Amino acid sequence: MAVATTRVGLGLARVTLGGWCLAIGFAALAIPALATLANQSWSREFGAYGPIVLGAGLWLLWRQMPEIRREGRPGSPLITTPVLLGALLLYAFGAAYDFETLQAAGAYLAGIAILQSQFGARVLLKHWFPLLYLAFVIPPPNSMLADLTAPLKQLVSLFATDALQHFGVPVARQGVTIFVAQYQLLVEDACSGMNSIVGLSAVSLLYIYLIRGSSWLYSVVLVFFVVPIAVAANVVRIMVLILLTYFFGNDVAQGYLHFMAGMLLFATALACVFGLDRLIDVALSRMGRRS
Repeated sequence: MAVATTRVGLGLARVTLGGWCLAIGFAALAIPALATLANQSWSREFGAYGPIVLGAGLWLLWRQMPEIRREGRPGSPLITTPVLLGALLLYAFGAAYDFETLQAAGAYLAGIAILQSQFGARVLLKHWFPLLYLAFVIPPPNSMLADLTAPLKQLVSLFATDALQHFGVPVARQGVTIFVAQYQLLVEDACSGMNSIVGLSAVSLLYIYLIRGSSWLYSVVLVFFVVPIAVAANVVRIMVLILLTYFFGNDVAQGYLHFMAGMLLFATALACVFGLDRLIDVALSRMGRRS
């Protein structure tokens, strides 16, 4: 009996020691990657949602960790080894060439590989949502952002100026440059709507998961409506900034009210997403009663 107890104790000690080694190794990757994100994408308006997504994703993972530990079994090295090697290569390349997307992706995949080694792929697939949600922390490449934001800036500028012209506001547009009275405004990347699309998608997915559970079909349907809501919100935002510039001057429009307009319209867009969810729920309930 004493021999068996000793063996169990040694086994637990090895597991604990191995777990601590993995945690320290992952921290050595994650901390520099987070510092890079904080200094680059998170410090800009586009990536301001990053820390919120990270905190919410870690909270979701922590909430499910007791069940993951209870159901988990050590994963296959045939999965862990190639994923971890690929993650380390991505991380090394991203850190060496200051490519934050690859560095963050490498740290993320290393975390997935470590979790797979400890709990197995089956359990991770069952509890897929927190892991997928944490992928929002990885910023998209700047080249991709440029390709996506350019047409969106043109679109929101066109809609905003056309709408205000109907109300007699002396506004004109040339590309993404807007002229109102004696002022000239340039539609920046942050006003294109991409940050609202990504931020709204992340918050909407969290809301859906907490209220509806991990229904991927419902998530896809609701997130599909996030894009037009985010674009419409940014059109209104640009219209508000144009009116502030026209009536109160450029200093007022580009000061504190510029930030407040963005926050207010993001909150309004988020309320629209929640309202849309409620409408879909009511419609589905009525369809269920009729059937």
